[in-house]
Order: sequence, then C-alpha cells, then structure tokens
Amino acid sequence: MFRALSRTVTHHMKEPVRVVVTGGSGQIAYSLLFRIASGSLFGDHQPVILQIHDLPQMQGALKGVVMELMDGAFPLLHGVIASDVASTVYADADYAFLVGSKPRGPGMERADLLKQNGEIFVQVGDSINRHSKKTIKVLVVGNPANTNCLIAQSNAPSIPKENFTAMTRLDHNRALWQVANHLNARVSDIGHLAVWGNHSPTMYPDLSHVTLKNNPIRSTLNNTWVDKEFVPEVQQRGTAIINARKASSAASAASAAVDHVRDWALGSHNRWVSMCVNSDLYNGEYGIPKGIIFSYPMVCANGAYELVRNLKIDDYSREKLNKTAEELLKEKEAVVHLLKN
Repeated sequence: MFRALSRTVTHHMKEPVRVVVTGGSGQIAYSLLFRIASGSLFGDHQPVILQIHDLPQMQGALKGVVMELMDGAFPLLHGVIASDVASTVYADADYAFLVGSKPRGPGMERADLLKQNGEIFVQVGDSINRHSKKTIKVLVVGNPANTNCLIAQSNAPSIPKENFTAMTRLDHNRALWQVANHLNARVSDIGHLAVWGNHSPTMYPDLSHVTLKNNPIRSTLNNTWVDKEFVPEVQQRGTAIINARKASSAASAASAAVDHVRDWALGSHNRWVSMCVNSDLYNGEYGIPKGIIFSYPMVCANGAYELVRNLKIDDYSREKLNKTAEELLKEKEAVVHLLKN
C-alpha cells in the first residue's frame, strides 16, 4: 500500500472513501481507476483510497497500474491497496465496482459463462459480507452483470438488497446519444429515457416517455426508425464496437460506471437514469417477476434511488419487457444452486 497525502488541502477535506475495483489490470479498470482518483466520481473535496483486486497471475500487471496511479500525483488519492487477497481488498469498503469477470471464449455458451462467473461471484458476495461495511454500495459491471449481481447479493445476506446494483447505464448512455444525434440535439436536452431488463441484447431502450427540452416528443418519432434502427442499434452496440476495434467497450463502460455510482451517491437532479436492482424491492410493479435483477428507470437523491412510478406500458413495451424478464428467469434457473437466499 502507498499513501499520498497532500498536507496543504487535507484540512478542507472529508474522511477518505474506500472504493474497491476488481479486475484491476483489465481495460475497463484502467480507464475507471484514473477517473476515480481524479475526482470525477465524488467531486473535488472527497479523498479516496483505492482497493484493487486481481488474480494472482495478474499481480505484475496490476503493479504497473499502481505505479501509474502514483505517477498521476492525484491530490485526492490518499492510498492504494492492490492485492489478490479478498480479505485485504474488501476490508471496510464503502463502494465496490465489480468489473472482474471471465469473458466469453470462442464457442462458449451463455450457460457456461453463467456457471463460471457464478462461482466467482459467490466468493465475491461472501467476501463483501465478511469484510466490507454493511452500508457498502455495489455496482456489478462484469457480465452477465444482472445475474452475477443476483449471485453476489444472495451470498451477502447481511448487506441490504437495495445496496446491490448492476449496470445498464452504458446502454442508457448509448440510447441518449442515438436520440440526440437523430434529433440534432444535445444529450443534455434529452430526458425521460429508460432502459428496462437485462444487460443483454434483449434489453429494451424505451422512448415511450422521452422528452426534448422537457417536451414529450414520442409522437414525432418515426416508428420505423425506433423499431428497425434505434432499438437494434442500442441492443447490438457492444458487438459493433468489438467488430470495429477488435476489443470490447472499455472507456465508455468505465465512464458509465462512474455516472451510475456518482448519481447514486450525489443525486441525478431529477433526471431519469437506468439501474438494475432486485425486483423484490417493487413487489411485481410493472409486471416484473420477483427475484431477478432488472433494469428500471430511476431518479437518485440523498444516496438512494427511487423507482419512476405510474408509467403507462403499451402493448409494444409489454412484449419487450416480458421477453427480457423471461431471459433473466432462465439465467436465474441456470445458477439457482449458487443462490443462498
């Protein structure tokens, strides 16, 4: 561990926040760690201690990442712990970005991916349960994110269910950009967009309630564009990026992870965001089955998220929601033996 304190500014600052990042030598973490250290996550007056995990065989590469963090001379970075030992990494953590997961290899079925990652996330959940603060806020980024989140959550029974989330913010951001680009508008002009369901090609980017500068505009959008271009473009964007750069989305995923946790911690200021959470929290609202991690439209304030309620779900949207919920139920079935509660 190293400690880099800036004596001239610490008296203005709060106690450091401990942030876990797993998969620390990977591409997403490489973008994420420097964003957190620079203050992009919690602002200019919140010091952080980074607690970075990776596998034993990746410790050499991880050491290089730590050296670069040191060389950044970030005033807000009050310490770095880098280790392959779970009890060290998760100790007293306030936040966790669970980025590390096994990628799908050639010829690997989704069921194989679920099984192999499932076993990893059993251990992750157990480690959080044993070593982290009971108030920890967790974001699962590693795929299949929703079901990995469910497994980790179920193996951390002493942490409140609502403290575990999975990420569809990247899909949300992709959808925002597509709409803004289509309308020749700014991303900040677009509101009331939602991504429902699984972070997979069944996710449903929903424009039913979308606004431009606070004015509803769904009726002005061409249905053919929405159904044949917009929805498939958002659903398949990850594949398109892999085809283009011969590697999966990394910087945009890290940016979305920062957006997700920053809004959760500091508030989304009445803007809708998309977050995957346990459907048990909402007792079947919007017709979503219980016991799955499902993406909903949320508004964040005071360190908590609140479901956007009473939205009208038309037949087109209902079909999309049912399809993505069905996929999540099948995923859950494949890992039910790993679920504790």
